[in-house]
Amino acid sequence: MLQVCLNGPRTAADSGSVPVTPAALAEAARRAVAAGAQDVHLHPKTPCGQDSLSPRVVGPAVAAVREAVDVPVGVTTGAWAEPDARRRAERIASWTVLPDHASVNWHEPGADTVAAALLARGVGVEAGIWARTPAAARFAASPLAPRVLRVLAEVIGDTDPGTAPATARELLAELAAIPHGRPVLLHGHDGGAWPVLRLAAELGLASRTGIEDTLTLPDGTPAATNAELITCALELTGGRAGV
Repeated sequence: MLQVCLNGPRTAADSGSVPVTPAALAEAARRAVAAGAQDVHLHPKTPCGQDSLSPRVVGPAVAAVREAVDVPVGVTTGAWAEPDARRRAERIASWTVLPDHASVNWHEPGADTVAAALLARGVGVEAGIWARTPAAARFAASPLAPRVLRVLAEVIGDTDPGTAPATARELLAELAAIPHGRPVLLHGHDGGAWPVLRLAAELGLASRTGIEDTLTLPDGTPAATNAELITCALELTGGRAGV
């Protein structure tokens, strides 16, 4: 499975390629799926470009993207969108349009509360485990670990293309020691995005790419669209990314 991460917490100030509105997200998703993406992850945003968990923001974004593509659609539940975990759970309970899945960062306080709220609504949970954080240990102790849809092995802090793959291997070793039994999606960020994607392909793991993870193509030139990044990911790995 090769996932496209359409925008992340980035805004138009980061790049003109960042889709913000439901219509822009839908078009970006349509083009990325046509290029080979098999799953969509997005951050619903207010008109000002801020991530939000409000049903008035999540609903239109998910509905627009779902109408444009026939693959699973997921959203974030990051604490930057709503710092209080109980409030995040309340927001999830109020959603009027449900995504297929949502990511939960296990290094953030209240991850189990947020994940439980998603599961109660029938929304799959992507367990975000950031490298070199307490996330793996907290996930190992969670009774919800065997119930998540997949584990996101996320090399976020190490953006050095020379060291990010080694950091990824350290994280994978931590996850291998946890009897969660769930599939793993491995990805990097910024400078580490392409080296970690190559590693994921070598290891036969699912991966992702998109404007959230990198603003540049493998040769360093700015990416014009998410679809361009998906095309490059498949070309770079000989079609093995996400196998």
